[in-house]
Amino acid sequence: MSHDHDHDNELDPFAARVRALETILTEKGLIDPSAIDVIVDTYETKIGPRNGARVVAKAWSDPTYADWLKRDATAAIASMSYTGRQGEHMQAVFNSEDTHNLVVCTLCSCYPWSVLGLPPVWYKAPPYRSRAVIDPRGVLEEFGLTLPKDKKIRVWDSTAELRYLVVPMRPEGTEGWSEEQLAGLVSRDAMIGTALAKKAGIKGQPA
Repeated sequence: MSHDHDHDNELDPFAARVRALETILTEKGLIDPSAIDVIVDTYETKIGPRNGARVVAKAWSDPTYADWLKRDATAAIASMSYTGRQGEHMQAVFNSEDTHNLVVCTLCSCYPWSVLGLPPVWYKAPPYRSRAVIDPRGVLEEFGLTLPKDKKIRVWDSTAELRYLVVPMRPEGTEGWSEEQLAGLVSRDAMIGTALAKKAGIKGQPA
């Protein structure tokens, strides 16, 4: 599934109003669309996902915290001050040697903003929302993630009442790494389930 092409996705009424307002303000020279794109990209791929990456890194480093995250993700995440709208009720699902987790919202675009920032366009698009349930293995392959045939893929459907955070498996060769270094291996897509954590040595390896 390509991340770069536009999807046939009708705007909801709120999004349509925002788009219309943006168009009017742009035509009047009051805003710069490119500046808005930079701001959105920052929150979508940098600031927001860093919260979730720190949660994952702490779970990798601290077995007690990992157990708490499994039992009560809402409280465990809130203990790191990551709270707010779209993140009130959380569940963490842990990847393992035999199971890979994938998150989707089949009805709309429910997404844990407090730990992942803004949802990517493809997450909200009908092709992903429908195919992730019907053919999760095929969807993952289109993201460049080919899993062993014997690995189970479990799909979690986010709702307005409950949102999910995937905790990817900790890469080998990261023993002794700090939580900050480990967080550098965790991408937004890995916490949705469309990617794995980066391999050790790619980023943040101790000198």
